[in-house]
Amino acid sequence: MKRSIKFSLSILTLIVIFAFASPKAAIEWSFTEHDFGSIKQNVPVIIDFEFKNPGMVPLIVLDVKSSCGCTVPEYSKEPIPSGGTGKITVTFDAKDSGYFSKTVTVTTNTEEPLNHLYIKGTVK
Repeated sequence: MKRSIKFSLSILTLIVIFAFASPKAAIEWSFTEHDFGSIKQNVPVIIDFEFKNPGMVPLIVLDVKSSCGCTVPEYSKEPIPSGGTGKITVTFDAKDSGYFSKTVTVTTNTEEPLNHLYIKGTVK
């Protein structure tokens, strides 16, 4: 009886250790903010936000959402292997003149799942 309790406790301890120590994907951005400066109205501008996966497991971009319809993000649905690179392409098409500041939220399988990218500038 004592032997089976010790064995069970040992197995439970290993399960807990592996559950908390399991490797996670990671994301490392080249930059997270871009200033377009002065741009023309109704002329789309594009920026690539590049990143790499320094983690031990594949990085998965689960979702990418922009703060408005004038900002359109595009991304690959394929997992990024350990050591691999990827990008989020953001296109901004200004319909109104004046200053703008937009946010793109990237959801990943990393320990901190939400990442924020920012674009700003002035429409002439």
